[in-house]
Amino acid sequence: MNIKLIVVGKTDISYVGQGIDDYVARLKHYTPFEIITIPTLKNAGTLSVEEVKEREGQLIMKQLEKADVIVLLDEHGKELSSVGFSEYLQKQMNAGIRTLAFVIGGAFGFSPTVYKAANGMISLSLMTFNHQMVRLFFIEQLYRAHTILRHEKYHNA
Repeated sequence: MNIKLIVVGKTDISYVGQGIDDYVARLKHYTPFEIITIPTLKNAGTLSVEEVKEREGQLIMKQLEKADVIVLLDEHGKELSSVGFSEYLQKQMNAGIRTLAFVIGGAFGFSPTVYKAANGMISLSLMTFNHQMVRLFFIEQLYRAHTILRHEKYHNA
């Protein structure tokens, strides 16, 4: 199963980028993984919140294939423990899914089009995090899930 993470805007906090790079390198040992970065909208300050979400949504949808299983990382999504997330991943792998696409939206969330296309939503926490930090937290959890599935020490080390 391929996994892709679609994000809006680049990671410009250096220590977050270093952490992401570290976990991406570790993760590639377990599964094909890619991060797709959608550029920040030009002149976003002149647009309404709904216009920003709609335009970002169009760009997100262009990165998705019909067969992709789309999971939004959203504050209203289902909360899972690390073990629960690993079990979720195992179910997706067992289902024969070709590509599992996780999406982190922009500062204002997702457009109705993206919500409609989604197959599910996961929340990382009841707390609100900087979107760049969410990338790092999510990729670390993805790595952790794979180590749990392989019964490796990382989870409880």
